[in-house]
Formats: sequence, structure tokens, C-alpha cells
Amino acid sequence: MKTIKVRTLLKAGTWCAAVSLILAACGNGETETGDNTTTDGESDTQGQVELEFWSFWGSGPRRDTIEEIIEEFNDTHDTITVEYVYQPWGDIWTKALAAIAGGNAPDVIVQDINSVRQRADANQATNLQSFIDEEDISDSFYPQLWETVIFEDEAYAVPFNTDTQVLFYNIDAFEEAGLDPDSPPQTWEELEEVARTLDQGSENDWEQIGFYPRWNIGPDVWALNADGGTSWFDEEGNVTIHTPEKVDALEWLLDWQDYYGRETVTQYEAEFGSGVADPFISGLVAMRGQNINYYTNLRENAPEDFRFNVAPLPEREEGSGNWSWGGGFVLEIPENTSHPEESYEFIRHLTSTEVQEQFGMNSFDIMANVEANENLAEHAELDETGHMIYEMAHQNLEQTVITPVPLHAPDYHSLINTQIDAAFLGEKTAEEALEDAQNSVENLVEQNQ
Repeated sequence: MKTIKVRTLLKAGTWCAAVSLILAACGNGETETGDNTTTDGESDTQGQVELEFWSFWGSGPRRDTIEEIIEEFNDTHDTITVEYVYQPWGDIWTKALAAIAGGNAPDVIVQDINSVRQRADANQATNLQSFIDEEDISDSFYPQLWETVIFEDEAYAVPFNTDTQVLFYNIDAFEEAGLDPDSPPQTWEELEEVARTLDQGSENDWEQIGFYPRWNIGPDVWALNADGGTSWFDEEGNVTIHTPEKVDALEWLLDWQDYYGRETVTQYEAEFGSGVADPFISGLVAMRGQNINYYTNLRENAPEDFRFNVAPLPEREEGSGNWSWGGGFVLEIPENTSHPEESYEFIRHLTSTEVQEQFGMNSFDIMANVEANENLAEHAELDETGHMIYEMAHQNLEQTVITPVPLHAPDYHSLINTQIDAAFLGEKTAEEALEDAQNSVENLVEQNQ
């Protein structure tokens, strides 16, 4: 019986020396020869390959589940042992860059889905196309997720999980206001009407705020929702910031801020907390846009009698589409690791339907594997609410946009956000802000071509 070893690394660049005597996959440049002897002469008589797997899942259901999955993998593979290495959120990718540059990268790592092409272009990720040519797995994943891992027509990662933004709403609040909880708002106009009906209070003394669109949903999401699912760049890579639809969206957001008041919005944001202090759980906010995985927070912290439902983000107008945005993570093999074949075998295990179901069952992440999500929507071990969450996720992903960072505009976010912030501070109109953002990003693209 193999056992999984778990440890936390505290300093970038120091782990390789501490474990190099026991980890053949530490990335020290050794390769195996045909007689199970490494290039520096050390014998590996058992032919055992040890892999390091890095992620930021440090506690809770995700950590418990990944440890269980790895232990099961180790128990069923005689020649491969995977060691799980937790790296704190915010540190993992900077440490990975240092490890890759230093030649001691992990064998498999969880990476951001929107920056795969940057790492492929910088020779930081292993080209996986030769493995995929042997068994084409692309149809197992949602198409927009698979598209993110392709660089110059070849795959450099495999999608693991994703998310999608939806509308959570309080059933009791709807009923108390005389609204039908089975009929959530469908359009932006209906969203405003329902929010005003749910509002309780006025000015800076609100007992309940029906809805405020910028609480957990950014202007970028509302912009693509308004513009037929087109974000700041279209499919051809053209800059599409200053469009009539996006100007309308920003003006709409500014109208919400004017209605509640900038100071009021800021005041309540400062009071937001987690657990029972969460504004949706506490009853301060009756409707809230959120990542669908927000359900885990409700399950852990909301009272047992707390009733809620989820719906797609309302469309700007009837027929324009309930467009949403999603992020997520992929599994990569850093460049120049010693055991890419065994590492890919582990990735295939993690992205199989069975294992994706297992991870989703406990984490309520939206898995990249289509069949896994479909199975979870009917899984016997999930209750009615769990089925509802996965059914909504699967449905919503049909209109969920993933926005990989363009190679020719790596720092475009800050340019856009600066202009949008100026609009919310009253320094520019929506038209001026987005026109200036368009010009700034076009200049950035020109500089990088």
C-alpha cells in the first residue's frame, strides 16, 4: 500500500535540494537509460518514477479530494508514485516560473486557463500534442475550454475545471415582495424592476438592496453580456472595447451607481464579510451575481432554512443572449521535466470522467469534462439542490465565454480598468472612457506586433 506524502513549501527555489535524494522527478536534469540507470550513475533498480504535483488546494473539500484521488492513483500504478505539493495561492505561479527557469520544475502543475498560450510561447510548457495524437481526447471537454490550450494548432495543457457567472436570488425575499420565485428576471429591464421591488430603505440606510450589478460581477462580464458574447477582443483578435453595446453597458452600470449612490455602495462593500456576514446570507442583498461555485459557501454557512435559487445572468434585451464569463484551470507539464509520459498519464487520470465526477462531487467545481458534469446533474449521491447547481452549470456553459490573454496584448487589463475606474469616479463619461481604452489597447497591440 503506497501512501501519499503532503508538505507545504515555504521558500521558492529551496525545495529541490531538500528532496532531490528521493525524487527522481525533481528536475535535476537526470534521465533514465534503458538499464534503469540514471545519467549520473545512480541506479533505479525498481524502475519507479516519482512525480511532483503542484496545486494551491490547501484545505477543505478540494484538498481532501485531491489527496484521496492521488492515493488511489498510487495504489493502482506500480511504477508511478505521485507526491502532492501544496503551494499557497498567489505564490504558486511565481514559484513555478523560478523553478522552470532553474531547471527544477514540478512534473505536473495546476495553471491558469487564460494564460496557457503565454507559457507555450515562452517555452515554459511541454507540447502535449504527440500524446493527444495517440488518443484524441479533445471532444471530452467543453469546446471553449479546449480552445484555450491550443497554441499554433497544438495542445500544451488539458482543461481541468472552470466556472460560470450566474444570478443567485433569495426565494423568501421574492415571496415577501410578492414576486414569483419561479420567474427570475430575464432582461436587464426586468432586473431593474425586480431590484426596485426588493429594495427596502433609502439613501444610505438600506435594510435590503435588491441588486447591485458590480458586486462580484465585473464590468467586463456585463460588457460581453451586452455585446453578444464578444469581450474586449473578438475571435480574430481585433480590439472591440469601444462598441455601442459596451458603451450602453457601462452607462447602465453607472446608472445603478447613481441610484444607490457611490458613497453608499462603497460603505456597504466595506462591511461585506464571509460566512454569516456574507451580504446574501445576511439578507442585505436579495439577488447577487456570483460564480456558481458560490453554492459551496451557502452550503457551509447559510442557515438550514435559507432558500435560494439560481438563474442565468439576464440578457440585455430579449434575444441578445444570456452571455456569461468563466475562468478556470488547466493541468500542464512544465518544459524540460524528466518524465513527460508518466506525467501525462497522471493528467489523463485527473481528467477522466470518473475522477472528474469524484472531484466535482466534493468541491462543486464545474468540471471541464462534459460527461462528468452531465452525470453530476443526476448523481444519486447529490441532493436536489446539487442536481440543480450542476444542471444550471451545464446549461450556462453553452453561453459562457473564456477570455485567453492575447499574445499581442499581455497587459491590456490594466489599461481598460484605469479608464473604467475613471468613469465610476465621475472623471469621464462611458463613451470617453471606452474610446480612450480602445486607443490605449490598440497602441499596445501595435507595440507588440
